Amino acid sequence: MRRARPAPTRPDRGLRARGAFAASAVALALSGGALSTAPLPTAAQDTRLPDIGSSAGTVLSPARQSEYGQMLLSQLRNYNYVLEDPLVDSWLRATGVRLAAASDQPQQPFTFFMMRDRSINAFATLGGYIGMNAGLVLAAQSEDEVAAVLAHEVAHVTQAHVLRGVERAQRDQVPMLLAMLGAIAVASQSSSNSADDAAMAVLAGAQGLAIQRQIDYTRSNESEADRLGIRTLARSGYQPEAMATMFERMQAVSRTNQGGDRERLPDYLRTHPVTTTRISEARSRADQMAGNSVQAVTTTPQGSRSERVPLDGAIDASLRIADNPMLPASLRVSVTGGNAPDGAQFGWARERLRVLSADTAAAAIREYEAMRRTAPLTDAQRYGLAVARLRNNDADAASKTLAELLGEYPGDVWLSVTLAEADARAGRGVAADHRFEALLDRMPRNPAVVLSYAMVLAERNTPEAGRRAQEILRPLLNASGSDPVFQRSFARASEMAGDPVRAGEAWAEAAFLGGRPEQALVQLNTLKKRDDLDYYARARIDARIASITPTVLELHRQGIRDEDLRRRR
Repeated sequence: MRRARPAPTRPDRGLRARGAFAASAVALALSGGALSTAPLPTAAQDTRLPDIGSSAGTVLSPARQSEYGQMLLSQLRNYNYVLEDPLVDSWLRATGVRLAAASDQPQQPFTFFMMRDRSINAFATLGGYIGMNAGLVLAAQSEDEVAAVLAHEVAHVTQAHVLRGVERAQRDQVPMLLAMLGAIAVASQSSSNSADDAAMAVLAGAQGLAIQRQIDYTRSNESEADRLGIRTLARSGYQPEAMATMFERMQAVSRTNQGGDRERLPDYLRTHPVTTTRISEARSRADQMAGNSVQAVTTTPQGSRSERVPLDGAIDASLRIADNPMLPASLRVSVTGGNAPDGAQFGWARERLRVLSADTAAAAIREYEAMRRTAPLTDAQRYGLAVARLRNNDADAASKTLAELLGEYPGDVWLSVTLAEADARAGRGVAADHRFEALLDRMPRNPAVVLSYAMVLAERNTPEAGRRAQEILRPLLNASGSDPVFQRSFARASEMAGDPVRAGEAWAEAAFLGGRPEQALVQLNTLKKRDDLDYYARARIDARIASITPTVLELHRQGIRDEDLRRRR
């Protein structure tokens, strides 16, 4: 049953209509990969070559595409649709980057983010921005199946399906966007249900128009994305047959919901229809690729990873891998192939998502209790229950379970970080610091470790804790500058450390990344009036004001203003 999106943490009139605009209208106007409701292509269409002569690249420059993608992400954050967690984000980013590096365009920048919605969905939009719902990960049984969906969306980007959709529908986009913006403006001036309903009607009509205009075009897109996506899966070491198994899982969901309320049908199945033909084609491709690769298992003290290693020639598989002096001695190859079990990390990620996407921590605990009545909890589910208890302020019970699991998985980063957080919440600050410092010695620039430690330090609210948080965060300034979680953590650390200028800059950046550019501009202009700014700080602030101002002016031109700021005036 589809779970409703959680309401934002701040009151907002006309939210339902504007939320639909942020999560649907912008994606609708800018994306092509997640729009198709057309029947699946036939096998004959699978051999079609990409449209090399397309003029889509002239519609929007790469910089403009990235700007639109960032705008969509910031608006999704503004309406609290994005699930931001350091451990989950690191896992999703690592999976996505691994696929992107094996795609046809490894130079294409990608941004992967998780949505807290439990419906089964994923989408790609301009600039290489790819979103995935928590529900899709919960429906998958392995990381390979999640990677199959991501690989499909990566192919939509690399083949310019998104950009071609903009080119094909650009005549409709202008009136459609104007209608949407008008609906949003009307809804923002009224708190009545009728205004919201009218706005939603406009959005629904615009969606229908876009889908009808693009339906013929996207029939071939799905086939091409399947074909290239499964090749990317194999190249990156994932099981290519995972695409077929994920399709089968989605088809089972579709059949289960058949005859019921249409709203229960997973969103991904409406935009990416699954049929027996599509599944058989994916399985056929996987079988073909399996004959050109071997199964490799890399073993380390922390666990093992199973990967597909493609072969470029007819050399015997065992000789090709084992006799390579550049490969570590720990790399072991099974020529017979087969599905080796996934590492523990996917299990931790899926169960952590189960907890973070639940309505409340107590609801997540009840969910695990229901699972336990059916069968004993797996290690991953025990971890999820511990996370739920930690978030429900039962740190001691969480610590006990996490310590037991860490004994079974020594050195595991997810367990170590979560146990350190539990120790801190239980008042064992020295033990928490010892665990975090040991992790930092192993991986000083790991974002999940650094951000988790910084959040624990922020709860102490002391200058010493602030200085230590600043110290561990500062090396990530360049790599994580576009992460609002990082900016909020750095702002809080700077406040505690007595550095108000750096804190002000970071708070403004967090506001901008969170979809509040006007608020960010006001904060920067206020910060600029300080008498204690040095030359470098003033130069940084001036430069950021200059870069944010055009965005705010464009929003004002469209009649969109920050409501919180408007109320204060």
